[in-house]
Amino acid sequence: MNLQSEFLGIKSPNPFWLASAPPTDKEYNVRRAFEAGWGGVVWKTLGLDPNIVNVNGPRYGAVWGPDRRLLGMNNIELITDRPLQINLDEIKVVKKDYPDRAVVVSLMVPCEEECWKSILPKVEETEADGLELNFGCPHGMSERGMGSAVGQVPDYIEMVTRWVKSNTRMPVIVKLTPNITDIRYPARAAFKGGADAVSLINTVASIVSVNLDTFSPEPSINGKGTHGGYCGPAVKPIALNLVSQIARDPETQNKDISGIGGVTTWRDAAEFLALGAGNVQVCTAAMTYGFGIISELTSGLSNWMKKKEINSISEIVGKAIPNVTEWQYLNLNHVTKAQIDQDLCIKCGRCYAVCEDTSHQAITKTINGERGFEVIDEECVACNMCINVCPVENCITMRDLEPGEIDKRTGQTVSDKYANWTTHPNNPSSIKAAE
Repeated sequence: MNLQSEFLGIKSPNPFWLASAPPTDKEYNVRRAFEAGWGGVVWKTLGLDPNIVNVNGPRYGAVWGPDRRLLGMNNIELITDRPLQINLDEIKVVKKDYPDRAVVVSLMVPCEEECWKSILPKVEETEADGLELNFGCPHGMSERGMGSAVGQVPDYIEMVTRWVKSNTRMPVIVKLTPNITDIRYPARAAFKGGADAVSLINTVASIVSVNLDTFSPEPSINGKGTHGGYCGPAVKPIALNLVSQIARDPETQNKDISGIGGVTTWRDAAEFLALGAGNVQVCTAAMTYGFGIISELTSGLSNWMKKKEINSISEIVGKAIPNVTEWQYLNLNHVTKAQIDQDLCIKCGRCYAVCEDTSHQAITKTINGERGFEVIDEECVACNMCINVCPVENCITMRDLEPGEIDKRTGQTVSDKYANWTTHPNNPSSIKAAE
């Protein structure tokens, strides 16, 4: 399938870019990434301060699942501590050698117009494809009045974005912080300032653990710790929600979005695209599995597109947005019931335990006097907790009740009169229309 991507006029062979982070810190890494098949990179954030110094100790904390799989990672690394000119020289060489790949440069400088004016011409000389303004970093740089200190103030976002757009010919992406109450306001400010796109999410401010021997947050530096930025598979639900909010907002809908946050599989990428992202950026997955993971991402996405008869990436973008709504618009006439496949059931009892103790006592633990589990339709409210805790895939599923069936819990017939919830008299939009 054709995975070619065009984002802000920047073409790349696929929609998978490496995010601004340690994997894109130098020419050596980026060359390896492009040889592996990545469609583009956002070069690790450059700045003007020659005195940036990263810690010489642990920079990452982690959250693991029971199988030691990395679920989330916390980092306290700052922007690049390599000399600016070395980075610029390497960017120029890489772009010349890989003209078909996207090379975007991340920037973070003090919130002064002259600082931005001074660095922009230097980046333009590299012939990179675009800029990403890092308004999201939640640690270290934010204490210096940069990163999320800018990203949490819409007026600052608009101001700095306007400075940059007034002094460069390059496409400008504004990277947003999730550490804010309502993501729509910074997104609106970015586009009001002239941004060509936004990217999100940057990392979530966090402390992932405390060492209970030293009582120091981890990662610990000489017995002290600090908050850092949380990333990885665990932040994907947050990222999907925030991306969808921008894609649905009347003031920013149809604007370009680069999706970031926990992309580990092709399926994750497809979900971001469906919720309005034009491409995706990846970091933690590459840091966990290496650059070779790109082959799984591209082949998986390609195979799925072929199966779905989707011919281009653009056909996926925003496809799920019409189905994202507010709670009050959900169809309250829709009735489902859990059902257990007895051939697949291993009789572990987890569904029974969770339903009995924390849900609606809708599962029996005996069938004909023997250990076994089945759903009591009269009690089932279709919360689907049993599915979430069942260790056997597809052992428990949800069945939609058809119009005319009796809902044994309520004793009422499932009506087809209001099968379309949009016409139901209790639907808020119907009430408003009637008024």
